[in-house]
Amino acid sequence: MHFTTCPLDCFDGCSIAVSKELKLKGNKAHPITQGYLCHHLNHFHTFERIEEPRYLGQSIKMEEALTILQEKLNTYEPSRTLFFKGSGNLGIMQSVTKQFFASHRAVLASGSLCDEAGDAGVCEGRGANLCLSPLHVKDAEVVILWGRNPTVTNSHMLPSLKGKTLIVIDPVKIDLSHHADLHIQIKPRGDLYLALLLCRLVAMEEMEDCTFLNERTLNYKDFLDFISGIPMRKLLDKAHVNLDEIGELLHLIKGKKVSILVGIGVQKYSFGHSVLRAIDALGAMLGLFGKVGCGVGYLSNSGFGYSLPFKVDAKKEPLPIANFGKYDLVFIQGGNPLNQMPCTSKVEEGLDKAKCIVYFGLHENETSARAHLIIPAKTFLAKDDVKLSYGHPFVGRMPKIVESPIGISEYALTQMLLAAFGHDSLESEATIIEKVIASNSVEKDGFLISKTYEDLPYEKTFYTKSGQFEFMDEFDDDFEDEEGFYLIAAKQNKSLNSQFVTDEYLYVPLCLGLEQEERVRLTNRYGTCEYAVMPTAILRDDCLLLYSGAKNANRLTPHAMSQEGNCATYQEMKVRLEKVT
Repeated sequence: MHFTTCPLDCFDGCSIAVSKELKLKGNKAHPITQGYLCHHLNHFHTFERIEEPRYLGQSIKMEEALTILQEKLNTYEPSRTLFFKGSGNLGIMQSVTKQFFASHRAVLASGSLCDEAGDAGVCEGRGANLCLSPLHVKDAEVVILWGRNPTVTNSHMLPSLKGKTLIVIDPVKIDLSHHADLHIQIKPRGDLYLALLLCRLVAMEEMEDCTFLNERTLNYKDFLDFISGIPMRKLLDKAHVNLDEIGELLHLIKGKKVSILVGIGVQKYSFGHSVLRAIDALGAMLGLFGKVGCGVGYLSNSGFGYSLPFKVDAKKEPLPIANFGKYDLVFIQGGNPLNQMPCTSKVEEGLDKAKCIVYFGLHENETSARAHLIIPAKTFLAKDDVKLSYGHPFVGRMPKIVESPIGISEYALTQMLLAAFGHDSLESEATIIEKVIASNSVEKDGFLISKTYEDLPYEKTFYTKSGQFEFMDEFDDDFEDEEGFYLIAAKQNKSLNSQFVTDEYLYVPLCLGLEQEERVRLTNRYGTCEYAVMPTAILRDDCLLLYSGAKNANRLTPHAMSQEGNCATYQEMKVRLEKVT
């Protein structure tokens, strides 16, 4: 039996026991994994993967593919070469390829399709984004799921929710809302306003933690003045909530140990960073930081405190609005921009202009179908790596378990390119990995854990220059509302963005009177697409839902970026719906 760690983009970072037959099982001894794995890992060997390199549609040998790659890199100016990396694998060594492209003076796509607007907001207030793990949440008395659905995105959090007072804030009736003590079915884009409303009422009800505010925060009085200047009716209307719901929420949390778990949907807007700042402000007013069973948890900075080896100095292209058409050579690693990037028409237009598209990854997708040169990668079982989780503090080793003739690792590809272009070679893979682990890890009960979490997160300090929590003092909401439906993007159990098994239905509220499989057309300023519908009772009457990875979903999303964090703003728009006759 061998042990490794799941590389997928997920809170759980599961510890895996691998048999001689390469069957994957959850490590029962691991404090987070506790012996069970998700659908993706339970069916890992059933998903088709790319086994042979291809060039212009023809299968070729790996040696030939690497020669063609070198020739193309030599042909085109480095300044007209773009490196675009997705997050299909979150192992530390997956970023090694940046080392070559930075040395080559290529341009690197920088930013996020996922969470970095919210991360920017967290860091503005706390100075660093530390995780609230299941081991913290298990000691809570009340858990607020704010735009987060652990059943789908964080299943190893579920044991920590048992026996807790549960509050769900979400425009969708997620499964857990049926078991919750309170579900506030908030309006999309309303999260910031609800958070500020709660802050204001906490102060009015004298529920704030005055000791915490006096000793561990800055500019609280200015913040209170700021939110007191916003009309209460505006806050209620923007969030589309009523005072009875808010009164019930305050009653449920009063005097309790509260953990707030926040998902990425709340920050898929231009002012996404301000949404997290507002939710964090509520946490600070209640004194939730640095205490047992309390806190505000988001996708954390998994590398905080670590010496990360592949920080490079390079020219940058904003990833969410990357203009592929500016480049002759586009190298895409572990990503699927033709499905996942906003405003598909802009992505297509850019890629059509590129003279050479290289796709380096495991699975076929819309982007690999457009690529000129395809280079298969090795799976996590066939290469060495280490995983730092954004959902808990455990460090996961990922040793090579099987030799495979299929694909090439990121490290081997980078070493080859560095040598071919006369750049200094890397240290050995083992040396790089051990340096990362040694930089901020300690052994605890037989497992490696980040030293940062030897104490409770923020128990001793915040990581701002002042060492205190810093409240927001403004936000800029420039969204011009229009007729139509909010189009929500959500994760679903069997897919991971565009990987694995995707769901192609458009989910619609029952009030529309549509029948299953009826065809509708969605239209807005960014594009048009058609879907078969699935009526559902889980949605507000003003909302439609597509699961991440659905075909053409991003034909409707804006070619835009968040105010902070260089993050995509998928939900910063509305759509019109009509039947297709």
